[in-house]
Amino acid sequence: MALYGISDLHLSFGVDKPMNIFGKVWDNYEEKVKVNWKKKVKDDDFVIIAGDISWGMHLVESIKDFEFIHSLPGKKIILKGNHDYYFASKTKMEKFFKDNHMDEFYVLQTNAIDIGDYIICGTRGWGEVEGEKELDEKIIKREAIRLRLSLDEAVKLRGENVGKKIVLAMHFPPFLKEFQDVINEYDVYKCVYGHLHGYGHTKVKEGKIGNVTYVMIGCDYTGFEVTRL
Repeated sequence: MALYGISDLHLSFGVDKPMNIFGKVWDNYEEKVKVNWKKKVKDDDFVIIAGDISWGMHLVESIKDFEFIHSLPGKKIILKGNHDYYFASKTKMEKFFKDNHMDEFYVLQTNAIDIGDYIICGTRGWGEVEGEKELDEKIIKREAIRLRLSLDEAVKLRGENVGKKIVLAMHFPPFLKEFQDVINEYDVYKCVYGHLHGYGHTKVKEGKIGNVTYVMIGCDYTGFEVTRL
């Protein structure tokens, strides 16, 4: 079993939201994702998809996007991004997958998932956005609480088996002080994130910072390939 990650698929099979309006790099990117994914991922592997998965406003508009992902090998662990408007709750997403016979999907939202060699945990996070500063600060504080809850669950699941590695997934870059203060309290092996596009790639941080290895998995940053973790 291998673990991979990818983020920001921004699929739009059910709505009119072509990504190539943001640049030619997005031309035919769905096929690039499909081909690269199938080259690497086997049926018993896991793939973390760290948010901004579908442009659908509601699940009925997103079903074709998830059917596309469903057709690809491996088990998928999904996380909510800031553009996943269809994502009302973990419970509703799990019901959606069950009703549509997509049993290989796992939903990550303030919880943790034991997949054998790894414990996967995470939350959306938050970052620099337009809007009221007071509101942003409230969201950051709330996400920091969710981050801690998820990491606590990961530690609980791991128990005394310290050989299991904790992998943290966030949609937004995890480098705000409020998030770093929490992350650094825990034995996190790797932290993956996405969200950044275009000029935002100049803000990417990767490699070991403190005791944690950070990996940017936004698909346009990785050449539309899943990243082996």
